[in-house]
Amino acid sequence: MILIDPPAWPAHGMLWSHLVSDVSFEELHVFARLAGVPARAFDRDHYDVPGDMYDALVAAGAQPVRSRDLVLRLRAAGLRRPKQVD
Repeated sequence: MILIDPPAWPAHGMLWSHLVSDVSFEELHVFARLAGVPARAFDRDHYDVPGDMYDALVAAGAQPVRSRDLVLRLRAAGLRRPKQVD
């Protein structure tokens, strides 16, 4: 299932959401491509999407969830890829 959290993450003068799949990266990439999310927005295990895309992504089928639930479901699916600390 494709999940999206509320636009609450500030960067570059706007708020951002995270778009993930709790099934597979393939499902995530297909959904993102069909929804017009650029490939460059992918970061390890999620897409960073601007808040102004939120409603369109929900209309396209992304399930709105709280940020905490998004991370929990990503971890439960074994798809979480945390940043590597040098």
